[in-house]
Amino acid sequence: MRRASGTAWAGVGWCAGVLALLLGIPLAASGRLPDRLATHWGTGGEPDGSMPLWAAALFPALIWLILVLAVLFWTRRSHGAARGWTGVSLASGGVFLVGVQASVVRANLDRSDWHEADSVTPWVMAAVVAAVTAGAFAFLATRHPAPGQRQTPGPGMSIPPDQQLAWFSRTSNQWLLVTAAVTGFAAVALTAAGVGGLLPLHAALIAPFAFASLAVLGCSSVQVRVSERGMKVSFGPLGWPARHWAVQDIESARVEHRTPAQVGGWGYRLSGLGTTVMLRGGECLVVRAKGKDFAVSVDDAERGAGLLNALSAETSGRHPS
Repeated sequence: MRRASGTAWAGVGWCAGVLALLLGIPLAASGRLPDRLATHWGTGGEPDGSMPLWAAALFPALIWLILVLAVLFWTRRSHGAARGWTGVSLASGGVFLVGVQASVVRANLDRSDWHEADSVTPWVMAAVVAAVTAGAFAFLATRHPAPGQRQTPGPGMSIPPDQQLAWFSRTSNQWLLVTAAVTGFAAVALTAAGVGGLLPLHAALIAPFAFASLAVLGCSSVQVRVSERGMKVSFGPLGWPARHWAVQDIESARVEHRTPAQVGGWGYRLSGLGTTVMLRGGECLVVRAKGKDFAVSVDDAERGAGLLNALSAETSGRHPS
């Protein structure tokens, strides 16, 4: 539920934010724009069509609203099966429309007549590249990992001969997801304002928000997979970076109740208890490997610990308890 709630709030914020940019960029620059804006360019790069300022602001906003409604309708009709493509459509569509809107405003900025507008070709091409990148990122972030070959029956189990067992769990923090979405949108908004000529297009202004968004996003969720290969802990919606422990390196596994106050806060924490990936207080899977403890707050940790202990015992020739 936490993941769905955080993703839902981030999606609502993204849709509202894109709408605000599409309407706000031309209106914020209205004092530096002609009465009519060049909105269409011919094959030679010369403007050959125009709209009043209000229409130039409203038209892409209406396209965005139609896209959002169409995507939501499609998602509901598919009963959630197309949820991954929902993120791709909204991410790429929003970035492209904002990029084009900013390009149009920049081309008309400080012109007395729309016929004098600059070409938008290089900026629109940049918007296409940014939209494709955003769509690819959204696809990777929303894809579901492949399920294990067979789920483990419980802790302390014996592994049947000639069978492979796997355990998978995932946890996310909705507030970290929202924080990543807010800072990421701030980077997009500053970039759009820079392209539109409203602010200086400086990396020093945009990079801190982009970096903060990626850093928080990387700590917002965690995936843990246990199999005969050992334990793999992947961070963020892209599953990268990741840490891996081979079965023979794991001395023991257990379940502990830990809180953010005990480990020093949220995210990837180092404390007297060892390393803890803390996304929510409560049940944590704790492994002892090479003399050090590593804990991660995931659901159903007891099954993961049971399978790890069984695999470790099988590798060392011991009998699992």
